[in-house]
Amino acid sequence: MPEFFASTARGLVEPLEKELKDLGLKVTDKTNGGVYFESNWEGCYKANLQSRLASRILKPILDFTAYQPEELYTQILRHDYTKYIKPTQTISIDVTIKESKMRDQRFVAMKIKDAVVDQFREKFGVRPDVDNERPALRIHVRAVKNQFNVAIDTSGDSLFMRGYRKETGEAPLKENLAAGLIKLADWDGQTPLVDFMCGSGTFLIEAAMMAKNVAPGIHRKRFAFMNWMSYEKETWENLVQEAMDAEKEELPFKFYGFDIDNRVLKSAKDNAKSAGVDDVIEFKKESVATVEPPVEKGLIILNPPYGARIGDEDNLRDVYRDLSFTLKHRFKGWDAWILSGNKELIADLKLKSTRKFFVFNGNIECRFLKYSMF
Repeated sequence: MPEFFASTARGLVEPLEKELKDLGLKVTDKTNGGVYFESNWEGCYKANLQSRLASRILKPILDFTAYQPEELYTQILRHDYTKYIKPTQTISIDVTIKESKMRDQRFVAMKIKDAVVDQFREKFGVRPDVDNERPALRIHVRAVKNQFNVAIDTSGDSLFMRGYRKETGEAPLKENLAAGLIKLADWDGQTPLVDFMCGSGTFLIEAAMMAKNVAPGIHRKRFAFMNWMSYEKETWENLVQEAMDAEKEELPFKFYGFDIDNRVLKSAKDNAKSAGVDDVIEFKKESVATVEPPVEKGLIILNPPYGARIGDEDNLRDVYRDLSFTLKHRFKGWDAWILSGNKELIADLKLKSTRKFFVFNGNIECRFLKYSMF
């Protein structure tokens, strides 16, 4: 049975493991960066279509030690790359290196590229070109202390790129991170979700797609595996049809998004419409200082600005104080989850968190904090 690796943001490995198991996939191992699972190729297609938390689904193909360029070239040739694509298609090589004798990433990528294209040239007399934007076959190589791990990318564009988001705010939250945070918040999928700093609407749209059982990859046009000669089109189309048949037409509750910026609210509405969930999300222009509960009870989830990304820290202190006042005085009895990338600003809330997770929003180490308003 083939083995695959689902990568994700640091901090989301545990919920990703549960998600893959819920999809019926056999988890075999996990690391800080993702989860290994065994499956046939249908399971790989399913993970690409249905995983809300994964960044990519990779197919590991080689593990070896190499100290010299000649060793690297020879080891790369142990795998047959000609079974994936035609020599007239394109490839790219993505390389990361840490603490290895060969330190130049560009040189290593070039050496691996040479081995791959030489394999095609020897077999067909023609070699694939390099295309770093939209290659038919993307090869990922990671080297740590001269130990090389090689995998092929079955996803193509990162899976956080759902295909529904046309416009974003100034500091957009990746869709798979938003989905992962909703999972960490233990939202039951049956109660209203409120975001009064909604930006381009990512939290609300991801939650609405969960509630309506809309597959996260349903709006994407392409996945990398579709470029390959082994692509089973009928298998994929059956999975897509099953996903569409499982969608819910209506929900007994709604989602509520507030923001002070008319421009990002328009983007949020457009994104929600593109995702097919605009019927269950209500957006309204409102300041965090004046927002009122739109329903009797629900769950609050927020990604306020950190200062490192938008504007100046001093200008944000009043925003956090307004947020604290609103939570304490207008949302008593509610739970709020806040993604914080700035310890000083979050301290201005003067609230005590009851749960805490460490996650990374890009390169920013964040805390995802739960506050219960008594």
